[in-house]
Amino acid sequence: MFVRLVKESFVRNPRRKVLTAAALVVGTAVATASLSVALEVGDRMAREFRSLGANLLVTPQSDTLPLEIGGVDYRPVNEGAYLNVSSLGKLKMIFWRNNILGFAPFLDVPATIAGKNDFRTTLIGTWYQHEVQVPDGTTFDTGVRSTHPWWKIQGRWFDDDAKECVIGSTLAANFPGGITPGQTIQVANRADASGPAAQPLSLTVTGIVSTGGAEDNAVLAPLSIAQQFSGHAGQFRELSVSALTKPADALAERDPSTLTPTEYDRWYCSPYVSSISFQIEHALPGTDVRAIRSVADTEGHVLSRISGLLWIVTLAALVAAILAVAATSAATVLERRVEIGIMKAIGASNSLVSGVFLAEQLMLAVIGGAIGYAFGAALAHALGTSVFGSPAPVNFVLLPIVLGIAAIVSVTGSLIPLRRAAHLDPAPILKGE
Repeated sequence: MFVRLVKESFVRNPRRKVLTAAALVVGTAVATASLSVALEVGDRMAREFRSLGANLLVTPQSDTLPLEIGGVDYRPVNEGAYLNVSSLGKLKMIFWRNNILGFAPFLDVPATIAGKNDFRTTLIGTWYQHEVQVPDGTTFDTGVRSTHPWWKIQGRWFDDDAKECVIGSTLAANFPGGITPGQTIQVANRADASGPAAQPLSLTVTGIVSTGGAEDNAVLAPLSIAQQFSGHAGQFRELSVSALTKPADALAERDPSTLTPTEYDRWYCSPYVSSISFQIEHALPGTDVRAIRSVADTEGHVLSRISGLLWIVTLAALVAAILAVAATSAATVLERRVEIGIMKAIGASNSLVSGVFLAEQLMLAVIGGAIGYAFGAALAHALGTSVFGSPAPVNFVLLPIVLGIAAIVSVTGSLIPLRRAAHLDPAPILKGE
């Protein structure tokens, strides 16, 4: 009997049912699209932000302070501590190894470029695209190509195993007579900040690089050349790391030593800047890992605001759907007052009357939620293509979640009309009052 009542209601009163289903379709479609994008936006935006450069800086714990004037490092090469290149493969063995997108070692050496008057500058040794051996037997391609993709090059980058270099744009313009790609320059190291040039080496200029930083006043060459100049074979002084991270929250800001075991596991297994830095310090003993705040903070703020905006849009769509369902449910109760009066007059309980209407709403929730999920997945696909350049994948895990949201919206919107229907007095209704 109960099933028949629900079935007859759909057959005899389709208009209100269609309006309720339409409200649910719109609400769940927006919710599906927002949730799909929200699940992907963190990783996608984080990868986009990697174009801002590395977000972690690794230095020896006992290193001396750099002495830079006009972008030139005047610190003697025999001062400070160094790290070993051979240990860098361990970075791809930490818990969040897949979040390490790239790293590039740097070694600054005071140098001179031979000319009419020797021109003082800094030789920066690094990798452009270098293959690193990982302890598990695999290899990993990395270098400034991965960590600093926004650096602009006129010409081409040097080969890591060749006697080539690229010149900073400011240095190329200020050098007497200028420097252009294709030229060969004589570069020598300086034994100290004021010493004469020695041990000249011919380097072929392959390009002019523009970074907006100290590199614009320097010569960038393969790391092996800088190691040869400084006498520190197999070593470097600074490491830039590009890692995918999530915005910091209250847990990320706490001192790991104060966390409970459960909190510590949660912190360690979350890709915070702090937890990844902690793991790098353990993989490379004797290092100090610091976040480059100008990059990390920007990522966190933007990601938090985008996520917040998506949740606000989702909440607004669901509230609008609840109001629409409430309006159509109230109109349905008014239209079916006589039917309700007859049901109660022949002995139907309040729970039975409410159950009939509730069953109708849940059926509409399933239908509207399923259709809304399909439309929302298509909308998320279009948004992913237009905003990120690649479509958001269909996430079937969201289907039961969306159906549950549709049921909550439907029931919440129907609570007041259902309460009113359950407490209608059949006598006045049947008398036509």
